[in-house]
Amino acid sequence: MASNKKYWRSVEELNEDSAIVKALQDNEFVTEIPTDEFLGDKKALESSSTTRRDFLKYVGFSTAAATLAACEGPVVKSIPYVVQPHEIVPGVANYYASTMADGFDFANVLVKTREGRPIKIERNDLSENGGSANARVHASILGLYDKNRLTGPLLNGAAVSWPEFDTAMAQKMNEMSGKDIVLLTQTFASPSTSKLISEFTAKYANIKHVVYDTVSCSAALDAFQNTYGSRALPDYDFSKAELIVSVGADFLGDWQGGSYSKGYAKGRIPKNGKMSRHIQFEANLTLTGGKADKRVPATPTQQIEILKALTGGSASGLPENIADAVNKAKAQLQKAGGKALLITNLPDVASQTMALKFNANSEAMDVNKPLLTRQGSNSEVMSVVNGVISGNIKGLITVGVDPVYSLPNAQEFAEAYQKLEMSLAFAIKQDATASLAKMVAAVPHYLESWGDAQIKKGHYSLTQPTIRPLFNTRQFQDCLLQWTGNSKKYYDYVKETWTSSILGGGSWGQALHDGFVISDSEVSMESVKSASEGAGVLEESTSNGALSFLSQDGNYDLTLYTSTGLGDGQQANNPWLQEFPDPITRASWDNYLTVSASDAEALGLVNKHVSNGALNGSYANVTLGNVVIENVPVIIQPGQAKGSVGLALGYGKTAAIQEEMQTGVNAYALYQNFSNIQKVSIEKASGMHEFACVQLQSTMAGRSEDIIKETTLEIFNTKDKSHWNSVPVTDYDHSPTSVRDEKADIWSSFDTSVGHHFNLSIDLNACTGCGACVIACHAENNVPVVGKEEVRKFRDMHWLRVDRYYAAGETFKEEIETLENLPAFDSYKVVEVPAYENPQVAFQPVMCQHCNHAPCETVCPVAATSHGRQGQNHMAYNRCVGTRYCANNCPYKVRRFNWFLYSENDAFDYNMNNDLGRMVLNPDVVVRSRGVMEKCSLCIQMTQKTILDAKREGRPVKDGEFQTACSKACDTGAMVFGDINDEESEVLKLKKDDRMYHLLENVGTKPNVFYHAIIKNTTEA
Repeated sequence: MASNKKYWRSVEELNEDSAIVKALQDNEFVTEIPTDEFLGDKKALESSSTTRRDFLKYVGFSTAAATLAACEGPVVKSIPYVVQPHEIVPGVANYYASTMADGFDFANVLVKTREGRPIKIERNDLSENGGSANARVHASILGLYDKNRLTGPLLNGAAVSWPEFDTAMAQKMNEMSGKDIVLLTQTFASPSTSKLISEFTAKYANIKHVVYDTVSCSAALDAFQNTYGSRALPDYDFSKAELIVSVGADFLGDWQGGSYSKGYAKGRIPKNGKMSRHIQFEANLTLTGGKADKRVPATPTQQIEILKALTGGSASGLPENIADAVNKAKAQLQKAGGKALLITNLPDVASQTMALKFNANSEAMDVNKPLLTRQGSNSEVMSVVNGVISGNIKGLITVGVDPVYSLPNAQEFAEAYQKLEMSLAFAIKQDATASLAKMVAAVPHYLESWGDAQIKKGHYSLTQPTIRPLFNTRQFQDCLLQWTGNSKKYYDYVKETWTSSILGGGSWGQALHDGFVISDSEVSMESVKSASEGAGVLEESTSNGALSFLSQDGNYDLTLYTSTGLGDGQQANNPWLQEFPDPITRASWDNYLTVSASDAEALGLVNKHVSNGALNGSYANVTLGNVVIENVPVIIQPGQAKGSVGLALGYGKTAAIQEEMQTGVNAYALYQNFSNIQKVSIEKASGMHEFACVQLQSTMAGRSEDIIKETTLEIFNTKDKSHWNSVPVTDYDHSPTSVRDEKADIWSSFDTSVGHHFNLSIDLNACTGCGACVIACHAENNVPVVGKEEVRKFRDMHWLRVDRYYAAGETFKEEIETLENLPAFDSYKVVEVPAYENPQVAFQPVMCQHCNHAPCETVCPVAATSHGRQGQNHMAYNRCVGTRYCANNCPYKVRRFNWFLYSENDAFDYNMNNDLGRMVLNPDVVVRSRGVMEKCSLCIQMTQKTILDAKREGRPVKDGEFQTACSKACDTGAMVFGDINDEESEVLKLKKDDRMYHLLENVGTKPNVFYHAIIKNTTEA
């Protein structure tokens, strides 16, 4: 039957009298097709009787000619290798061991490259003491392809060549002879760079080197230096601690460089009836507080008294509930002896010294091989700041730091900085400091660089380039070599340093292959000297220097912290990290003031959900002395200590930041005296802020135990698993039957006995909610960034989410029982109010569960989603027509619908919208278009490659070889992926564990992802 539909391309075509449409129709071809040259006169053809053969010949040629005339495309020339590099095989990935050391994050990593193009960062499993590959480390790959990067050196804002830059530098150094110049750098922790800087300052005696850590650890460094003689931070192995007491230290976050989650997780898995106990005193609800067995909200002012009480003082001045918790913790610390660990983040030397002395006999603290990833001195930095402002310092060279953005008195400093006789900034982007500098040296990304680092004493790491520099950049170290008259390249300098002192006769090639070497060789590192008396405004060497906040005016204790996503703000132009939901608040694209429910009520601050469920919040003005930060968005945070507020550093950047990523407020203005604790005043401001918050539930009250299963260590040890990890039952033949029983199924089960059958285990005790798995999935699977507006509409595209749940009771089961037994006229607030004051927290990674009885498969009208023989639930994107039936039928809500085209679309101007940013895309995974469903595939491209590699080598796949992006990224071992048809596999052992359960098992979907129940050590004795 003929169709009477009218197809149209624009609204204009619906206007029958349109002159524009008529003109286009009349000029369909630019040049008339010369058919008469081939077929004779057109009039003659029209009047003649033509055979069918001639007619088809005419029509056929016309169609072909029209195609040729109208569809000529641009010619794209491909130039093959003249001599193909032997290490590059098209379609085969190469891996290079390297090290990220940006002054804030330090980690040994593996860099995956395809056809010479780095596309993914992974953990270096060989390295035991190589830092932590957190979410920021995984996302750092995107910084290589940042379109805002500097493309070459600048002199007074004009692009110049490097020889011209060197000449100008030499001339400037001659002019500055005898005048004070400061070399202000990040912490490098680099043996070769320290040596090179020493040579540079030896040649130019008027240059002084000062280390500036944007987020200071100076008090802890001073305490360690006073106690043990070297400027370093103690290392901690939390797996050796039976009792952990933390006073304000978010050690699963960024406390003293982070990297403690792996050891912590080891001690949190119940083995032989034992696991560590963790008590947390804190103001902000943190990742660490969320994992604690006992969390006690306490303001920073109270934390000072808590620490004194725990180390020998009295808790008499504290509120009754806190005093009781302190006395019990104190008794447990004494009982644990050398198996106990007490740590703090209070920013004064006295507090840090108290903790060091308390831990002197702790088996968990290592002072012989400390961490070297922080070196800054507050007094030294303030001496430099005062010198620049007063005019005593005439020149400033900055490397890896952005003081115009991050100093507390940045505006005053910026004005003085512009008046310096010499200002040279080594920068990867034209940041706030570089935009004001007279000379700007463009440096490469670490993936384009050579280097080394000593993350932990005796643990030496190498950085190697994985791609040729994309722009006309030069390393800081190569510049120093040039300016000291050394003809070596930095690569040769590093190799010479290692060969002569670190390797001790070992192989350079092997060290480069592994990415690190453990050596007892002593390498001289430039030490940070104390500031001359009176040089700085701080009294950091005294016991109360950083606690000057106690005498400040203000009603609230402010705790400044670094967010899991942006850290100190170096990667503010990274859309992956901007869209990464905060593990606690689940909000992205913002920083905000966290306030307790009771304080919010007193101040008139509110959070409201609009009709589509999106979150809106009040604005507040934050005042500290003469500093006022206006219109800070407010989130009412369960667990926030009453009388305290929290605010993340690292936001509010504008220089060299894409407009879409210019988010949040700059909290460094409140970072007075480089102390993370301040006394501030809060007042409500007008207006409401629109948040992009992806998880709305504030408690888990009344929800099924099938989501989060949790019990105490005592019950775990004394009761049968049916008591604390019961299997749901259904009715069969009028009797209760386990949902795992075959009789409970109405499906015909798949044969899973042949070949591989993949399962993913997730241990909720080991999961810290850090989100490294989310970013790794983003990178591996080309997940698009959709922006704040779309996230607010719940259209985020993350294939993997980490849900955060709250509960009021000691366990979630206790909360459910409380609700079930509520008297008739009692309201839900009986549970809700305690949850807001101090909730129990659980983190749960959720991705496609790859159900063996998948409800999505039965409802797809075009069979776009189907079941694979290896247990994976497949998606054929080309078949999907976007009905979204599968998403509606999924009980786990893990399917994502492409509302828009996110690649090469100006409406979504992120990395997929420019040629440079698209270089990060994984060629093994298709970039999806609009109108299709997408979801986790259990990284099928990775599992198939593992199988093919084993086939090529003629061997079976070994246990541990199968990985997904998330399991590979997980530092704590919470995620284990493997083949359950391998009888010796770790994942099969985990599936047989008593703690194993499936998410919403009562639905009967038979997932191939399973979880391990949370066990909490609540024993007070």
